Amino acid sequence: MSAPIYRDPIADGAADPTVIRKQGTDEWWMFYTNRQPTAEGPNFTWIHGSPIGVAVSTDDGASWHYRGTVKGLDDPTDVPGKNTHWAPEVIWAEGEYHMWLSYIPGIPDNWPGVPRTITHFTSPDLETWTRVGPLTLNGPRVIDACVLKCPDGLWRMWYKDEDAGSSTWSAVSTDLYAWRQEGLVLPGSPDAPPHEGPNVFVLGGWHWLIVDEWRGQGVYRSKDAVNWERQGIIGGEPGSDPMDIRFLRHADVVVAGDHAALYYFTHPEWDELGDKAGPPDVAARKTAVHHGRLSVVDDVLVFERDVAKGTPLLRA
Repeated sequence: MSAPIYRDPIADGAADPTVIRKQGTDEWWMFYTNRQPTAEGPNFTWIHGSPIGVAVSTDDGASWHYRGTVKGLDDPTDVPGKNTHWAPEVIWAEGEYHMWLSYIPGIPDNWPGVPRTITHFTSPDLETWTRVGPLTLNGPRVIDACVLKCPDGLWRMWYKDEDAGSSTWSAVSTDLYAWRQEGLVLPGSPDAPPHEGPNVFVLGGWHWLIVDEWRGQGVYRSKDAVNWERQGIIGGEPGSDPMDIRFLRHADVVVAGDHAALYYFTHPEWDELGDKAGPPDVAARKTAVHHGRLSVVDDVLVFERDVAKGTPLLRA
């Protein structure tokens, strides 16, 4: 059964999970957008004003326990605690942890015209974060960073440009600090399905790129992490658990030997096909985090959604 493995115990709005092992320990840390389903305000106020939540597992992902929220991520020129943090990307590289965060000043109640930046932080321990600063990319409304070192020796960042039809772009760096925009990777509307939340990983001899198309995850593969070919969609079909019948949303992948764990979130009580305007009430706004197993069979990425809660998928 594909029952939820984690729900935020305070706001019940865990979304956009990313999972990383804490160096030198048996701890796995999950960072996530901590949406506020019960927030008062018009339109999409509840999607904004979100801190970054943290949950920890000491049994290879079999169980997760709430640890709190990350402090000190606001721009120093903004009002502390009154801003929006989305879609953290956290990696260990060059002797320290790096976080790239989608940051929005304030708590907007809608989407149009609201600036978003991808902001870089570093940490020695996943607990205390130092602000490096925002990246200058191809527009004022970019979110959802994913970072990986590629076969050409460069660090590459994939991200969503909301002003370019919800498309995926890339930037490159030699040191994780100075970034140069590279160009368009996957087009969005009107030329291809609009999408968000790019995630890149290596499994079964391929680089894989998945994106959230709001109907499941679009899947692409590559030998060089530059040129991509489409495979199709995973996660468009419902899981067997009644709390996992909705589309896979904004996912993260952790490779563990010959398989990988895919972490995603859903709106268990939102009829996504019937309520086109968005979740109609607090119950529909609430979210749950799930896990599934990825493997590569005959050069095709295969997703197993019905993985039981309590399965230690992070164990190689």
